Amino acid sequence: MSVILQVEKATKTFGGVNANRSISLQVETGQIAGLIGPNGSGKTTLFSSIVGTHPLDSGSIRFENQEISHLRVASIARRGLIRTFQQTRIYGGMTCVENMLISASQRRTGLLDLFRTKNPAREEQAEALLAFVGLYAKRHLQAGSLSFGQQKLLEFAMALMNEPKMLMLDEPTAGINPTLINSVIDRLKRASEEFGITLFVIEHNMRVIMQLAEHIYCLAHGELLAQGRPEDIRNDQRVVDAYLGVH
Repeated sequence: MSVILQVEKATKTFGGVNANRSISLQVETGQIAGLIGPNGSGKTTLFSSIVGTHPLDSGSIRFENQEISHLRVASIARRGLIRTFQQTRIYGGMTCVENMLISASQRRTGLLDLFRTKNPAREEQAEALLAFVGLYAKRHLQAGSLSFGQQKLLEFAMALMNEPKMLMLDEPTAGINPTLINSVIDRLKRASEEFGITLFVIEHNMRVIMQLAEHIYCLAHGELLAQGRPEDIRNDQRVVDAYLGVH
């Protein structure tokens, strides 16, 4: 398999504190990769550096074999690398369909896109993706009326609207009613299989990441502690100790 994302010796400091220290990892095209680690281990900082929010102090990030560590968020998004956040970023006063249509400008960008006349093909795509995540019946409801879990599914559909090559998800099941978690896992797996999207997922819920990911990276204290298949990570004493706070 080809490598879609290659991170080499990524280092990022904030006020003298090493958030990430010389982290190297790679994600293969079409893979579902996981990123775990205790709170404060540097997971979100690494994601932010990859998508251009917090540029690296040193190191390299290559997407589809092109260096992107010097690029801004919008430029990286246009290349097909999209991120979702732990807290949902939706427009509560707009309907689900309207959220979908406004999000579609992330890759095709240009504010003029938001003011163009109706595009039936785009609306059809929006409704199809809402059906994919189980929200078709709520497509004309205001997004603010959805449960938090449904808002997460909407945000996922909004990301898919951009037709990403790779999607980075920050805790997609955090705060979701346990009855919805299996549905989210299923949708993520199906997105990978049916749309050919590579997924890189931060997740605190160990049951979720063990079910979802094919390869897992574990950070601790801003450094890469371990990597491997889910069964390898589950049985790695260093990972167990990191989560239990053993030094």
